[in-house]
Amino acid sequence: MSDTPHLVIPFAAAELGRPALSSLQLPNLEKLLARLAPGPTDKGSEESLTPPHERVLAHAQGLASPDGLLPWAALEAGRLGLAGAADGAWAIVTPCHWEMASAHVDMDDPDGLRLTEAESRTLLAAMQTYFEEDGIALFYVTPTTWLARGEWFRGLATASLDRVAGRRVDDWMPRAEQARGLRRLQNEMQMLLYTHAVNDERGARGLAPVNSFWVSGTGDSPASPSRGNEPKTIAPRGLAEAVRRNDGPGWMATWQHIDATDCAALLQRLDQKKPVQLTLCGENHARSFTSTGLGLRQRIASLLSPTRLLTVLESL
Repeated sequence: MSDTPHLVIPFAAAELGRPALSSLQLPNLEKLLARLAPGPTDKGSEESLTPPHERVLAHAQGLASPDGLLPWAALEAGRLGLAGAADGAWAIVTPCHWEMASAHVDMDDPDGLRLTEAESRTLLAAMQTYFEEDGIALFYVTPTTWLARGEWFRGLATASLDRVAGRRVDDWMPRAEQARGLRRLQNEMQMLLYTHAVNDERGARGLAPVNSFWVSGTGDSPASPSRGNEPKTIAPRGLAEAVRRNDGPGWMATWQHIDATDCAALLQRLDQKKPVQLTLCGENHARSFTSTGLGLRQRIASLLSPTRLLTVLESL
């Protein structure tokens, strides 16, 4: 890994922030765009299971990125040294709350559950038996992150949690034939959790119940991810968290914080004539900018015709 920082900003543009884009003041980012050369554009669509920032992060790790099949779970299993990490089929399981409306189902932000470790471990233990009947082993990682190993997940494309959290579940449910058992298991867990003591206690404290789970991060473990001279990746999560909460003002405030910290640090490095890389990710596309290979003619052209911030953000 090289010392060149690569700042990847997820949800640099988001639907909830579009009305405010024209008034968003990000002076350090504007200076960066005026001095950096445009790089490649990662084009996706609003139907892509994998959001742009995850595709960019996968590429930075030398991973292939078929839609909905990034092996985040397998990589985490390997990091934790779990049995079967190298050749098992893995998924991230997120305990969550589904809000049932008359015509659709929404998923609340899992982080907003304020689920404790004790609650999470108790729920995992209650659900484990049902998962085991379908050949799936569960492993606790954090209160809102479990890992699952089972052949169900091999080749099963799933939507990233960043696509679903805070939004409608219906649009992102896996529809493949092999997902039928998964949907059945979700229904069984909804019935189990409806009367679980953990949820009774949470309800008494005014907290939402855990009434379902989401599966993501499926994908086969890479034999050997490429680890060349890739830049050091920095990927702040604040904008994504604001989108999950459907918090427009929080999204704007977080952007201004990123501009004053991460973007300012990148600009300072550029002032020192050190290489930098920047990638802005929206909900459909990602655009990269770099200082590498920027000759005098390109620098003059960038200063005379700077890349406009609003144009870039609207294109994501």
